[in-house]
Amino acid sequence: MNADQNHPQAGRPRGGPANLLDIAMTKTVVTRFAPSPTGYLHIGGARTALFNWLYARHTGGQMLLRIEDTDRERSTEAATAAILDGLSWLGLDWHGEPVSQAARADRHREIAEELVRRGEAYYCYASQAELETMRESARAEGRPPRYDGRWRDRDPAEAPAGVDPVVRIKAPRTGETLVADRVQGEVRFPNKDLDDFVILRSDKSPTYMLAVVVDDHDMGVTHIIRGDDHLTNAARQTIIYRAMGWEAPTMAHIPLIHGPDGAKLSKRHGALGVEAYRAMGYLPAGLRNYLARLGWSHGDDEIMSTEDMIGWFEIEDVNKGAARFDFKKLEAVNGHHLRSMADADLLDLLIATLPYLDGGPAVAERLDAAKKTMLLAALPGLKERAKTLVELLENAAYLFAERPLSFDDKAAALLDGPARRTLAGARTALEGVGQDWSAATAEAAVRDFAAEAGLKLGAVAQPLRAALTGRTVSPGVFDVLAVLGREESLARIGDAIG
Repeated sequence: MNADQNHPQAGRPRGGPANLLDIAMTKTVVTRFAPSPTGYLHIGGARTALFNWLYARHTGGQMLLRIEDTDRERSTEAATAAILDGLSWLGLDWHGEPVSQAARADRHREIAEELVRRGEAYYCYASQAELETMRESARAEGRPPRYDGRWRDRDPAEAPAGVDPVVRIKAPRTGETLVADRVQGEVRFPNKDLDDFVILRSDKSPTYMLAVVVDDHDMGVTHIIRGDDHLTNAARQTIIYRAMGWEAPTMAHIPLIHGPDGAKLSKRHGALGVEAYRAMGYLPAGLRNYLARLGWSHGDDEIMSTEDMIGWFEIEDVNKGAARFDFKKLEAVNGHHLRSMADADLLDLLIATLPYLDGGPAVAERLDAAKKTMLLAALPGLKERAKTLVELLENAAYLFAERPLSFDDKAAALLDGPARRTLAGARTALEGVGQDWSAATAEAAVRDFAAEAGLKLGAVAQPLRAALTGRTVSPGVFDVLAVLGREESLARIGDAIG
């Protein structure tokens, strides 16, 4: 992570990328995505990143990336790499270098000490035993556990020897804190419920509450778009902004994603890492489109290009209620994007994704120039029957099959004695097609044979498909013949005849 290590005066903008000061001094809309590198980039985080990215693009602004790696025990470089890879695969780029929150701990401590000097925070020497007594008393009285403020106005000279204090904010005790949220509306929090929360631990490490405020201020963040599980945090962070005399960013807290049954999103519902969706064969464009529709809409539009989403996206259009994840809708949206892609672009995307698909590396090893040409030629037929790249690859398996083919049970059942005789006749007819081999010329030859033999076309096409692909389901059989070419087609039919 690249982060500035200087220590300017308290309240001055500073941060990771070299240009943070420039950003902070402009009125450009600046959003941020701030994941914790304790695991993969889950689907909810991906949607949050997308909304930040869309709003930045919509307003001509910038999205910054901050890695909130202050939990040193759980944060890993592997998780950070997975997050960056997931964002890049989704096509969600960011401005400047990622900022490491952990690298800015000195700056966070600086602000905590400044708050103490201003009288907006104080050193608290309460012991763990005292804090536990407070919690027990609160439980006994049916109150939520709150720190009682015993060191709020006490002289530090009374501090017990050998005790490392925490730093607590001096939160207002009366009235309420208002969060004017672009999604949730005006949300009011009674100050009595917020208490004097810790901003600097006894080991001098900053809490999340302080670090986020300092980083967002120094990075010039103008709009915070995040999950509504942070709504209470917004009230506490507002208190810190006011204590420092800083302008708080505009807040927008988006509802979480639930499963199709309305319950908390689980792995069976789709609570997976972005890398899992890549491995399942979803397209970045398809996943972006579907995630955008989870909680945000533009009329009845279901299918949207990235340009559409950028042009239409408004934070106020995000729903207050939780969105429900639905794999069937995701597949439908993804299938539309897959079919709409230009064949050459789809081929490039498929090849790039092969390392992540089941069986993909083996295909990649055999994908020479000739196979690429065949695959490109087959794509018009393949993509009409696929909703994901996994299905596309499965349907293309016949292109990479080695002779003699292995037949699935249904295909084998079609290749009985009478079928072999039919195949022999079809092969003879196809041998009459010369250098003008194509789907049209192959179809004409097969139709002529079927008519002369008094057979329905399906009675010829079905065993022919089985012989050519080893399956009973494939792109159109005449398209298969065209893609495989004359020599390979006749050879596979010959193998099936025996």
